Amino acid sequence: MIRQGRRKVPAVSRPTSKDVAQEAGVSQSTVSLVLGGKWTGRVSPATARSVRSAARRLGYRPNLAARNLRLGTTRTVLLMVPTLTAPFFGPVYTGAARVASRHGFGVVVSTWSDGTTAPERAAERGAEGPFADSPFAVPDEAIDGVLASSLAVEALGEFRQTPAVMLDSGPAAPSGPFSVTCVPTVDFGVADGMRDIVAHLAALGHRRIGHVAAGVDQWTFRARADALAAGLAPLPGAALLRATCAIDVGSAKDAAARLLDRADPPTALICDDDLIAAGAYKAARARGLDVPADLSITGFDDVLLATALEPELTTVRLPAEELGAQGMTALLDLLAGRRPAPRVLPGELIVRGSTAAPRA
Repeated sequence: MIRQGRRKVPAVSRPTSKDVAQEAGVSQSTVSLVLGGKWTGRVSPATARSVRSAARRLGYRPNLAARNLRLGTTRTVLLMVPTLTAPFFGPVYTGAARVASRHGFGVVVSTWSDGTTAPERAAERGAEGPFADSPFAVPDEAIDGVLASSLAVEALGEFRQTPAVMLDSGPAAPSGPFSVTCVPTVDFGVADGMRDIVAHLAALGHRRIGHVAAGVDQWTFRARADALAAGLAPLPGAALLRATCAIDVGSAKDAAARLLDRADPPTALICDDDLIAAGAYKAARARGLDVPADLSITGFDDVLLATALEPELTTVRLPAEELGAQGMTALLDLLAGRRPAPRVLPGELIVRGSTAAPRA
């Protein structure tokens, strides 16, 4: 009872599984089977409907904390991303959280953004566990699984026994302790996307191509660079010029300027990221170059910025939300004792107003 002034009022209690059992006229074990989704073949459909109807009438909600404690699980997944400031990773979280919530899981986020792997940083700081140095650190015993985006697969050594799925990190090594059979992967088809960009620009007549490359040692950017070089190699008279930069507008502007100030500048700039493309736009404008009449520019990812630029950016659309959703699905399979196969999500070339034939 709760004392309120001089009167005693009854405390409001939440309905229990026992209340549901009494309401439906069944045993508590039957309620547990039905509400736990394990009733098929053990309880009749009519009884299952009766139990669900009783739970709705009473407003019953299962005590997840008690259930998780009983099962020895936290039903929490850690999503590791390079940064929370890049617009690309918000949809990755959204997709992962959407699938997780349907299965009673929650998702927390940790970042790594200083160019080193989580284990390297932990060792430098004398920390225990892969995430101890993160401002969003979660002890490994408090999570059931990990989704690691753009992280070197070798870093899984620090995850100890925690089930993990790698996102946009490249296929695992074909042999060794981190073989593809033990580390599920979900990747983008970035090489195909880059080949589509090369084919598009080549069809327009471009042969002198500048690559404004992300100066980040990650699989996704290495795969883009390799595909670009391979795509240009068989084209007669093709030339590839490259300048690296950080993934920010100022650094990208400087890198693009170095290419445009050459005695033999490129007629098109291929940028590893839409944000890098924005810097290339600024470098072109500063030199009085019209996009696309004097210079074609392409990006990668198709974040909202791509349509905010003028002209709108030709880019490769990567399904970021689907990456999170597919990664979470693979992790749930892993937690259920299944071995999910590697998955590759194709990109899509989106042609907009930033590309045209080069001037004669």
